[in-house]
Amino acid sequence: MATIDEQILRTTKEIVVKFIESGRISPSSFHESFKDIFRTVEKTTKGSMKSTAKPDKKE
Repeated sequence: MATIDEQILRTTKEIVVKFIESGRISPSSFHESFKDIFRTVEKTTKGSMKSTAKPDKKE
């Protein structure tokens, strides 16, 4: 599971950097924005993983 968390962290970092470069996020609001974006990416990723998991079939 650590690799998924690492990918979520990297993705969040890339998004935040792009937002800072485009002026949508200022470096002074980085802390709060990073947490919000991280939670969104994590929720979306892990929620997607749960919905694609196939339940075991018992006969």
